[in-house]
Amino acid sequence: MTLRVLRAADRTAVPWKNGGGVTREIAASPEGASMDAFDWRVSLADVAADGPFSAFPGVDRTLTVVEGAGMDLMVGGEHHIVDEQYWPHDFPGDLETDGRLLEGPVVNFNVMYRRGHTQAATAVVRGTLRLMVPQGGAVLAVALEDGAVLDGQGVELARYDAVLVTGESPGVLRTQGYAVVVTLSVR
Repeated sequence: MTLRVLRAADRTAVPWKNGGGVTREIAASPEGASMDAFDWRVSLADVAADGPFSAFPGVDRTLTVVEGAGMDLMVGGEHHIVDEQYWPHDFPGDLETDGRLLEGPVVNFNVMYRRGHTQAATAVVRGTLRLMVPQGGAVLAVALEDGAVLDGQGVELARYDAVLVTGESPGVLRTQGYAVVVTLSVR
């Protein structure tokens, strides 16, 4: 088992080209991959203005609002109101997508994964969860509130801290608040 703790305080905010927000990458595979070469990528985005999403041909996306009132997403000409915190919303990254803020800025948890190569399952949890790492895959757990603990590993997570696990299952994640868990499988 390999376990990496990824602290929120260590992430760099990268401004968007359109000036509408910033992104903080939590983890990607392969590590350090460009936006055209990742198998999967997980990030937090501070969205401050309405605007178009970048297109990612051949990539599926999951967006989860973790702060703020939400967004009205226009995905491939269809409206999707994403106004519940901690409710993952899936959509194809290659469709034209535009986002409108419902009531001010939001923070979105984003998962992007290469279609046909990687599969991602995103779940928001509270309480106790046994982490199960798929063979050849990974599990990324991100605390959405302070107070997550990875039992048996001596790892405590503050808000937006993460733990990336590959190999054998590390045990049980216990949270006092909410955490998001992404299970990544290679096809």
